[in-house]
Amino acid sequence: MTAWNALLAEHTHRPWPLAARPWVMTMTWADLLFAHWTVPVEKLRERVPPSLELDTFDGRAYLGVVPFRMEAVGPRGLGWLPSRLPSPRAFPELNVRTYVRAGEKPGVFFFSLDATSRLAVWGARTFFDLPYVNAEIHVAREDGSFRYESRRRDPRGGEGAFAGTYRPEGEPYLAEPGSLEHWLTERYCLYTIDSLYTVDSLNAIDPRGRLRRSEVHHVQWPLRRASAEIEVNTVAEAQGFELVGPAEHLHFVDRIDVLAWWPEDV
Repeated sequence: MTAWNALLAEHTHRPWPLAARPWVMTMTWADLLFAHWTVPVEKLRERVPPSLELDTFDGRAYLGVVPFRMEAVGPRGLGWLPSRLPSPRAFPELNVRTYVRAGEKPGVFFFSLDATSRLAVWGARTFFDLPYVNAEIHVAREDGSFRYESRRRDPRGGEGAFAGTYRPEGEPYLAEPGSLEHWLTERYCLYTIDSLYTVDSLNAIDPRGRLRRSEVHHVQWPLRRASAEIEVNTVAEAQGFELVGPAEHLHFVDRIDVLAWWPEDV
């Protein structure tokens, strides 16, 4: 049994059963920072497709900015290849996300996904309907801290930059069910619209576009407390969100292995 298939045996933490269909893709998310801000519910409602219900915690809506490194990216059957191979096997990425639900399944909705691999950007937009954009990203590690700098180089994404340093603090732990940090992180699907839209204008979504869900699977997030100094953070401004001040919630994850399934109509 491969390590990826062994991962399927760890599923009792999931809020619903594993997808019955075969998984199609592997990836590893490494050196990841969850940085979250509360945002006005009414403003978020304007920017999320009407076919999705906003998911809130105690009446509050959240926007996440998530810098990390992608590793071991590839279709089923190539997971044995070393993740040190050139892109699109491994590359830095930066996401802007919020939280939604369709029916009984809470998930993630991405406003943008910045990445350095042009092939990965093309593939994710073409096959997964995700609003990936090309970006120039530099990541450096020094004394346990991570310096992350990103700037979009893609007209589809509008202006957007991020610069900051973050670091983990303390030992890994599992979030308690019912807590905010569990609500923010323990999500096992993402939602997209099958007609791609430009990141700077969600109004361009075709109302006839089908809502689609992509399932993912991983162990429960091994979270660590984190601290961060963020000097530049304009990656959400294309959506009309100005994230002022330090993040209200910070969490770090060393690495987590992930399986993904093809999108399916909701």
